[in-house]
Amino acid sequence: MAIYHTYTDEQLIELLISSNGDAFTEIYQRYVETLYRFAWNILKDEEECKDAIQEIFIWIWDNRKKLKIKVLKHYLLAAVKYRLIKAIEQSKRMDQILSTPFVTLAPSTEEAMELKELKAIIFQFTQSLPPRAREIFHLSRDEYLSNREIATRLNINEKTVENQMTITLRKLRHTLGNMSLWSIFL
Repeated sequence: MAIYHTYTDEQLIELLISSNGDAFTEIYQRYVETLYRFAWNILKDEEECKDAIQEIFIWIWDNRKKLKIKVLKHYLLAAVKYRLIKAIEQSKRMDQILSTPFVTLAPSTEEAMELKELKAIIFQFTQSLPPRAREIFHLSRDEYLSNREIATRLNINEKTVENQMTITLRKLRHTLGNMSLWSIFL
């Protein structure tokens, strides 16, 4: 296994596609720290970052025979971006995450622009929601209330809150998918 650190990314990809576990381990070891730092810049939560990276590597192993990777580092960073979109939309801390300046490791201009674009898309999306849906979304994502707490506060059925959040998140996923290629991992 020690020799794999001398292999190029292209060689490792070829070996990965042919189900070489040692090549997969080398790819993981080569890029996990970079991917974690990138995720940390956005999520600022150790467990969410680890989970996102783990899911990406599981997906890569499960789909290794179908991979069409040109530049491994760019592919992995793009995968993290896509997975973070999903993590953000599912997080009760969505507004907190999106309102936190992401400067911990000085993101590239391209990364900063993509995050700014994402924030703008989500803001526009929430503004386009019907008033009740916007209120439920706000209570869930800004005030971190559970479905039961939202139902109690608005004097509606808890199932109504759950259905409304499902519809809203589906629409958000669709909106993000239409705005970019981010829908691949949603």
